[in-house]
Amino acid sequence: MTATEDIIRRDEEFISPSIRIPFYPIAIRTGAGAEIEDWEGRRYIDFLSAAAIANVGHQHPRVVAAIQRQAAELVHYNAAYAYHKPLADALAAIAGIVPIPGPNRVALGLSGADANDGAIKLARAATGRQKIIAFYRSYHGNTYGALSLSAVSLNMRKGFGPFLPEIYHIPYPDVYRSPHGEAAGAACLDHLDLLLEGAVPGEEVAAVIWEPIQGDAGIIVPPGDFVDGLAKICREFGILLVSEEVQTGMGRTGRWFGCEHFGLEPDMVVMGKALGAGMPISALVAREKIMSHWSSPGHVFCTGQNPVCCAAATATIQVIEEENLVARAEALGTYLLNELRGLMNRHDVIGDVRGKGLLLGVDLVSDRRTKKRARAVTAKVSWRCWEKGLFITFFSGSVLRICPPLVITKEQIDRALSILEESLSDALSGKVPDSVLSRIQGW
Repeated sequence: MTATEDIIRRDEEFISPSIRIPFYPIAIRTGAGAEIEDWEGRRYIDFLSAAAIANVGHQHPRVVAAIQRQAAELVHYNAAYAYHKPLADALAAIAGIVPIPGPNRVALGLSGADANDGAIKLARAATGRQKIIAFYRSYHGNTYGALSLSAVSLNMRKGFGPFLPEIYHIPYPDVYRSPHGEAAGAACLDHLDLLLEGAVPGEEVAAVIWEPIQGDAGIIVPPGDFVDGLAKICREFGILLVSEEVQTGMGRTGRWFGCEHFGLEPDMVVMGKALGAGMPISALVAREKIMSHWSSPGHVFCTGQNPVCCAAATATIQVIEEENLVARAEALGTYLLNELRGLMNRHDVIGDVRGKGLLLGVDLVSDRRTKKRARAVTAKVSWRCWEKGLFITFFSGSVLRICPPLVITKEQIDRALSILEESLSDALSGKVPDSVLSRIQGW
């Protein structure tokens, strides 16, 4: 029995079935930069970044050193009862990168999900209103508040109700798949208008919680007119606009935050995932006048504000700044997007390529005219990529998820593209057996 087989056997004996999405029989031992390595020494180019978490790469020396130093000095003390320097450092660093004119306040937590819960609570406290608007096919996390906002998977919601009351969903503009095409933005704004005119009074809405790019829906980039219209409606009714940047933040899209692509200054920003380079930390940032409407212990966690996680977050922000990873994500993302569109010209199974920076989606279809999702082909392509040394996953049934670490090199991108094209050819020519479909189910 190999080391990987032993790890998987012991894992599967005890792990909750709620946790792991079936992809590959791989146990990761270590990683460096944009590559990961399993227990048998096989190396893979990482096109997932642990789900947009490893933006600064795996085991970045500066982040590792910060974690080690802090762990040797103070692992934790509950910030509700005492101050500590790593927290003060992290708060200042986080407040300094958000696209909200100061002064701002920061509430730290453990995951993007609890930060989304905080956004709901703070919006209600600050406005005295109860209603929240979110979007169909959004993903915000698995705590009850975040789950109430999410609408991307029935497996997330089935059997778990009732959810938080007074949360309403409207369509998000998917220009590729919407029957409205380029007019999808206007159509979604019409839905919002209908909601506010006939069911939900605008003056009773506390917040709209919005992903600048819908991630788990398949990398859906909204048209600019939709974002402008959404912001206008929020201003008209005094609705707080929350930019949910758990996946799009920390330089991922070629901007510090995804909302900056649209020239938007939100009232709140939610972040998590890449903030601590893998350490559990999240942040909710809002204007000081908004944050003044709640008080302790309204949103505090006993192991939140952890000194080790705070040190990791501060080091992560410094790495992104000093290594110019935001600009790097934009440049390499443009290169990768153009190369993928060249691949689309050679393979009819690719219906669309979209995204910004190093957050890209490749939508595979069985027919470009009908845009029917090529689910089985997508699974087979992903499997063959894994076999050839490219760790790539898919979501929304048929969208290859491409979000490598921002430190990835052009040479690694080229090697990954070569593997991807070979895998497409193998899957389409029948070289990947149907038997793999029972092992890889995707998201």
